[in-house]
Amino acid sequence: MAANGKQRIAVLTSGGDAPGMNAVIRAVVRTGVNNGYGVFGIKRGYDGLLSADIEEINSREVKDIIHRGGTILRTARCQGMMTEDGQRKAAEIAKVFGIGTLIVIGGDGTFKGGLALSKFGVNVIAIPATIDLDMACTEYTIGFDTAVNTGMDSINKLRDTSSSHERCSVVEVMGRDAGYLALWCGMAGGAEEVLIPESPETNTEAVIEQIIRNRSKGKKHNLVVVAEGFGGSIALSKEIERVLGIEARTTILGHLQRGGSPTALDRMHASFMGCIAVKAAIAGEKNKAVVFKGGKHVLIDLAEAIDCKKTYDPAMYETIKTLAV
Repeated sequence: MAANGKQRIAVLTSGGDAPGMNAVIRAVVRTGVNNGYGVFGIKRGYDGLLSADIEEINSREVKDIIHRGGTILRTARCQGMMTEDGQRKAAEIAKVFGIGTLIVIGGDGTFKGGLALSKFGVNVIAIPATIDLDMACTEYTIGFDTAVNTGMDSINKLRDTSSSHERCSVVEVMGRDAGYLALWCGMAGGAEEVLIPESPETNTEAVIEQIIRNRSKGKKHNLVVVAEGFGGSIALSKEIERVLGIEARTTILGHLQRGGSPTALDRMHASFMGCIAVKAAIAGEKNKAVVFKGGKHVLIDLAEAIDCKKTYDPAMYETIKTLAV
């Protein structure tokens, strides 16, 4: 079904927000409208689809959002999409609204929700957006670069005070169950140690040994980056103080890394991916993911995107250790 003779595309953002989501929405809306499609926004992700909170969006409504963090469509995690009944209901609502293609923006949970809908006849094009960079199907996820730069900026400021007081700064960054954000923040911030869930053998004892080696070579302050999936950052600071007798302070960046104006890199990927998703729908592509591989934005099957398993490459961690002193 199409209103006024126009085919319909809908877009939603789901799961955790990521800087650059608004840039994707802008690209989807303007590419769709400029190609004669009606474009509809679904509020609060799959939760909004289940409650039919769906409105048409025109090009003017997405002006001046490319630089804004968060998502104008808002987002949520939806328990209703965890059941087959909920998935069937969501698919039926999409059909009632005459949605020919649903473009979903988010992480692995968003992709899985899209795949579930595809099994009930909804055509889904998925775009990876998560600050965690934990999706194996793509070499880049929208929001990651902004989150790294936010972390690096915070680390730069902490280094100033850590150096002044000859302290150890323990910085906990986001990343959910993955350590990629921590590794990048550690590398860019010049950390002496990085604790990530992919390398559990690096523990408190290893950190203390590293600090002792650093101090023996004249280094008076140290920086340790901890991934939230590894945890224990506050306990680590206390143990450093107990064993070494030096001041240690913990800073947990938390959701600070989710916000802020997206970097140029995030805006570029977001704009390309949003445009490619709509063009894929126009071309009749069915149930695809727009990913970044080998320096190019390409389409792969949505099921394949979800089945990919990301493997940990220790090269970056080894480089951080080489440069630690």
